[in-house]
Amino acid sequence: MIAAITGHRPNKLGNEYDLVGPYTNFVKKNIFEWLDENKPEKIISGMALGVDQIWAICGIRMSIPVMAAIPCAGQESKWPQKSIDLYNNILNSKLVEKHFISSGRYTSDCMQNRNEWMVNNCNVLIAVWDGSSGGTANCVKYAESIGKDIFRIDIRNM
Repeated sequence: MIAAITGHRPNKLGNEYDLVGPYTNFVKKNIFEWLDENKPEKIISGMALGVDQIWAICGIRMSIPVMAAIPCAGQESKWPQKSIDLYNNILNSKLVEKHFISSGRYTSDCMQNRNEWMVNNCNVLIAVWDGSSGGTANCVKYAESIGKDIFRIDIRNM
């Protein structure tokens, strides 16, 4: 089984850009439990700030190969240096295989193209989602439209 994740960025997770705090702890706990129960052979991360990187870190810690679905070159270019360093540390893990989804720099479509690639290449989508609109909602809608299994972690339940 291959599992992908979609989820919020730090601005919807208590602004925990350093991945420290109650939201991050809640997400990590639920991810570790899901990974331990389901034991996927691979996981897919879109490598965005927040949930995507938490997912990749949890997978690496559990020795699960990670497919890094990078939406475009320079995704990280406007992030704080600490976030860029974490991104590069994840990508440099021997368990991470990089997949560049768009061939160039950022475009208005590259994030949705990345989300569709992840959904198309997984068996189950984990959605860390509070029900609000945005990229996570769009990814869930796409997964539903093609009949993917979805497991939701609702951060309103923390």
